[in-house]
Amino acid sequence: MTTFTTRFLAYLGASLLALASPALLSPALADGRVAKDTGPQGACDAYAKGEAAWRGCVGRAGAKMSDEELFYAGYWLAKSGQYAQALSYLSRAERKDERVLTYIGYATRKLGHVDEALPFYARALAVNANYVVARAYLGEALLSQGDLGGAQGELKEIAARCGVTCPAYVDLDTEIAAYEARGAKG
Repeated sequence: MTTFTTRFLAYLGASLLALASPALLSPALADGRVAKDTGPQGACDAYAKGEAAWRGCVGRAGAKMSDEELFYAGYWLAKSGQYAQALSYLSRAERKDERVLTYIGYATRKLGHVDEALPFYARALAVNANYVVARAYLGEALLSQGDLGGAQGELKEIAARCGVTCPAYVDLDTEIAAYEARGAKG
C-alpha cells in the first residue's frame, strides 16, 4: 500500500461525515458563483495543489496507485494548469470512468489539442450521459472551435438534466455569453 493510499484512507474515514454537509455540495467561488466541479478530496489537501510539497505527498504516477489516487492527482494537476503532468496520472487509470475521461479531455484541450480532446468527452458521455461536467467542458471545446450551435445544444442538455441554476449550466451559459459578446465586438 502506498503512503498516499494510507493517508487517503485515513482522511476518507474522517471526511465521510463532512461530505453530508450541504455547504460542501455546492462550494462558492471567490466571485460568488458556485463551482460546477469541486474536485476530489484527499490526504494531501493540506498542501497547495500542484506545489512541491503536494507533489511529494501524492508521489509519482505509478502502477501501484489506485484509480482514485490517479484521478485525485490528475484532477488537481489539471486544475492547477499542469496539463501534461495531469495526463501522466489520468492516462494510467485502469478504469476510465466519466470523470477520468472528462479530465483527460480537459487537459488535452488546455494543451491546445481541441480535436484530440473531443473523443474523450464523447466517451465520458457514452459512459454517463448525465455527467453534466463533461457536457459543460464539451460546450467550451465546441466554442473554441467556433461551434456556437453545438455549445448551445450542450447547454440545453445540461438544462434538461440539472436545470438552469446548476453550476454546469451557469458556467457554460457564461462562456456562451462571453463568446457572443466577443463576436458582437468583432
